[in-house]
Amino acid sequence: MSQFFSGITTVLFDLDGTLLDSAPDLAAAANFLRVQRGLDSLPLAHYRPFVGTGARGMLRLALGVSETQPDFELLKEEFFQAYEACMGQHSMVFPQIPALLQVLRQKNCSWGIVTNKIKRFANPIVHTCPVLSAAQALVCGDSTAYTKPHPAPLLAAAQQLGVAPERCVYVGDDERDIQAARAAGMGAIAANYGYLGGAEDAHHWQPDAVIRFPQELVKVLALD
Repeated sequence: MSQFFSGITTVLFDLDGTLLDSAPDLAAAANFLRVQRGLDSLPLAHYRPFVGTGARGMLRLALGVSETQPDFELLKEEFFQAYEACMGQHSMVFPQIPALLQVLRQKNCSWGIVTNKIKRFANPIVHTCPVLSAAQALVCGDSTAYTKPHPAPLLAAAQQLGVAPERCVYVGDDERDIQAARAAGMGAIAANYGYLGGAEDAHHWQPDAVIRFPQELVKVLALD
């Protein structure tokens, strides 16, 4: 390991925008709702930066609705069903992720996934993807009482793996990921290749490191 990340034995990853490019499926689900209402589909680029905001963000972008509207819960379930219908059809792990995870295995580094995606979606996605199914821990958005940026999900993953938080780094593509890592006492690494929640650059979040592509994590953690 590099001197800065000395003692790290475990890498925890966000899912959407960090390990998995799920934007095409989520955009397809959002556009399905638009087409059902006689509206034109919107380009993937309209949705892509905000995929990390989940159903709330997709419904805002697709239909201009917010959580305060009385029919929001019905619309959210409609979106969920549309997403389930196309889930996995276009999503792919980011290039270099398989090679990166292979390096972690070779270096005896444990790794897991901590996502705000609820079990309803995260479990089938992870368990049916050969690359992701090798994760040694999976904590979803409804696995604990809180979601990121609260540290509870990250701490739960560390507990699953039997490692102290200070021996973990968390890699994510949203400012909430960096905040959660800080609150959990873990190293915080920003995936600048991800969705970024509309931000132009992850350096503004002041993470411990920023990676421009997945394999750069090998260099940052001095695993090469």
